[in-house]
Amino acid sequence: MASSDVEQPALSYRAKNGKSSAQTHGIQEPLLKNETRKYEDFSVVSAILPFLFPAFGGLLYGYDIGATSSATISIKSATFSGISWYNLSSVEVGLITSGSLYGALIGSILAFNVADFLGRRRELILSSSMYLIGALVTALAPNFVIMVIGRFIYGIGIGLAMHAAPMYIAETAPSQIRGQLISLKEFFIVLGMLVGYISGSLLVETVAGWRYMYGVSSPLAVIMGIGMWWLPASPRWILLRAIQGKGEVQDLRDSAIYCLCRLRGEAIGDSAPQKVDEILSELSHLREEEEATIAEMFQGKCLKALIIGGGLVLFQQITGQPSVLYYAATIFQSAGFSAASDATKVSILLGLWKLIMTGVAVMAVDRLGRRPLLLGGVSGIVISLFLLGSYYTYLGDIPAVAVVALLVYVGCYQLSFGPIGWLMISEVFPLRLRGRGLSIAVLVNFAANAVVTFAFSPLRELLGAGILFFTFGGIAVLSLIFIFFIIPETKGLTLEEIEAKLL
Repeated sequence: MASSDVEQPALSYRAKNGKSSAQTHGIQEPLLKNETRKYEDFSVVSAILPFLFPAFGGLLYGYDIGATSSATISIKSATFSGISWYNLSSVEVGLITSGSLYGALIGSILAFNVADFLGRRRELILSSSMYLIGALVTALAPNFVIMVIGRFIYGIGIGLAMHAAPMYIAETAPSQIRGQLISLKEFFIVLGMLVGYISGSLLVETVAGWRYMYGVSSPLAVIMGIGMWWLPASPRWILLRAIQGKGEVQDLRDSAIYCLCRLRGEAIGDSAPQKVDEILSELSHLREEEEATIAEMFQGKCLKALIIGGGLVLFQQITGQPSVLYYAATIFQSAGFSAASDATKVSILLGLWKLIMTGVAVMAVDRLGRRPLLLGGVSGIVISLFLLGSYYTYLGDIPAVAVVALLVYVGCYQLSFGPIGWLMISEVFPLRLRGRGLSIAVLVNFAANAVVTFAFSPLRELLGAGILFFTFGGIAVLSLIFIFFIIPETKGLTLEEIEAKLL
């Protein structure tokens, strides 16, 4: 069964010999005008694997979050740790927990320098290798230092995967379902968290259970690596290299046609060469043949894209998501949910709720658009944060308020910031700056996460939980204003149209 994909009219592309693609391949040269659009067929089945294997990078990221919450309990247990160095200090436990975050920061910095050289596919293969090495080193660690090194290596895999996966999916997916597929990557992150919570709850009372928790991710990393090895490179990345003179234009064009045929399946028929020439001409018209410089990251179109993408992922973190989830177990206990008094059970319950709401976002993002989900979801976040602030300040005797606020917050986050943040940063950057631009956005995401995580405890002691949640609520109001005035609607547009019309 095939679906249709909205395509952009062909533009002019000039190869190194000075002839346009219209002259060399018989294509007309209209320039981004309101000509009648044509539709390209694609196979839904053929779109699955180019999404699935990159999404394993998100699954492994989420799994690490979920499994670590139980692994830190297991490793401190004199009975179940299975090691002699279980008597860890709070700082050492913090290093185990945040080791992957530090690695992700380094991975994001590495991505800035190697992304456009390696390409999206090879970066994901490298990421899977880091996942595998990190998981094995952590699971087999003979002492604390080696374990932290393993966590750090695993984190490098996270940083590379969260950078390359959205790019690969965005550049290979038909524009009609691009939003759904990139949002579905967030679904895989949440699914990974849920699997991590469940495996943790099953293994937390097993001797050396923490080793099994971390070791489980090894076969998933192998599957991801093999899958990315089998998948073709991004045709847009190949064509970018063509117009930047990094190879023979005709050879790279033929390679892009082959990759596009593999990605779209039989439904694309004989239209692949025409589609490739259209992308080439669009890139030429948008001046993508010029090499990107670091200075350009903070000028013109890329500066606007950085404000859009960086702003979204910054607000994604500083509206207090880690802080709200920190209070989850306490809130459920105060409400008298004895069955959920165990922290692992609370985590599983919230994981299921997050999964459901992320599924709703996946189904709605290409129907309703990005802005409606962001505006509606963040409005719910504002209400829930002020309710939590009120609970810890005035309404302490009504625990149902906190439970409702918690569920509203988690649900609205998964409708808005969760999937849409990653979706927008993969869409808004111009192609020749996309690798570096997205690495900056991912770096902002992980750095803000680290700041919020480490600042939470001292701020709670200084201000109190109520004032802290009111503060997060105020920041969420600012994010709502930012979304309303700054964030564009990208639903249904090709990546080239987004660059030409919205930046």
